[in-house]
Amino acid sequence: MTPIHKESPTYQEFIVGTEPPVKRTEKALWFVFRGREILIKIHKNPGAIPKLLDFGELGLSGVREQYLGMLDGTHCYSIELHEEAHPPEGMKFVDLRQAYSEMSEGCFALVNKAVQVMEWDRTNQFCSRCGTKTLQRPGERGKECPDCGELFYPRISPAVIVLIRKKHEILLASSPNFPPGMYSLIAGFVEPGETAEAAVAREVKEEVGIEVKNITYFGTQAWPFPNSLMIGFTAEYSSGDILPDGFEIEDAQWFSAEKLPALPGKISISRKLIDHFLKEEGIEI
Repeated sequence: MTPIHKESPTYQEFIVGTEPPVKRTEKALWFVFRGREILIKIHKNPGAIPKLLDFGELGLSGVREQYLGMLDGTHCYSIELHEEAHPPEGMKFVDLRQAYSEMSEGCFALVNKAVQVMEWDRTNQFCSRCGTKTLQRPGERGKECPDCGELFYPRISPAVIVLIRKKHEILLASSPNFPPGMYSLIAGFVEPGETAEAAVAREVKEEVGIEVKNITYFGTQAWPFPNSLMIGFTAEYSSGDILPDGFEIEDAQWFSAEKLPALPGKISISRKLIDHFLKEEGIEI
C-alpha cells in the first residue's frame, strides 16, 4: 500500500502513458472508484492506495480499466466499479472531497488525473454525433468513432477563482454547498468566447455585486469537480456594495488577516491564494 495522507512525501516523476505493459511482473498502484468515491485502507497505513500485482486480489469486479502511466517507475491504473460494489475487509470507500482533505498535494494531483481519465472513458463509450461505439485511438488519450470519424479527448473545463483585496482585507464568501461556517473565494466557469480575466470580472459582479480592477494571474490547479482547470487570480476592489446573489453565494464579507473564518484545505488553490495574502500581511502560516 502507498500512503496518501498528509505526511506522505510529494510524488516525484509521473510519466503519462496510454498503453499498459504487455507483461508486468511488479506491483502496480490501483486507483479504485465507485462513482465519486475512492477505495482506501482503514487501519494499518490508513488512507492508502492499493499496490497489488493484480486487481483481482481485492475480490472486486471492475467495469472498465484505464492505464494512466508510471509514477517513479511504478505502473498506475484506474478502475471503475459497479455502484453496488462493497469494499474489501480493512478498506472503505471515501467521497473524493473528504479524501482530498487527508491527501498530500502530490497524491491529490495523481488521484485527480485518475478520476478524470476514468470519467472520460465512462462518458465516451459511444459517439455523441451518431451513436456508434467508439474505439480507443492507439498511442494517445483519445477515442474515435469508426463510422463518422468524430474524435473524443478528455474534456477540460476552464474556471476562474479570485482573491479580491481591499487594503488589508479580503473578500470571502459562503456557498450553500460549503460546510457550515466555511468561507472561500469567488469562482466560476469561463463562458464560451470569454477570456479568463473577463470571467473574473463577470463572476464577481454576478455573485457579489462589486467591481474589481488590476486583475492579475496567480497560478493554476487541476480540480476534478468535475473536470476543471482552476485559473487563479488576484484583484483589487474598485467599487460597489456587497450584494450576494442568494443562489451561488449566501453570504460574503470583508475579512482581515487576524479574523478569518474557517477556510478550505491547504492543497486547494483557493487556500494558496489566501495564504499568499497572509504572507504579504506578515502572518505566519
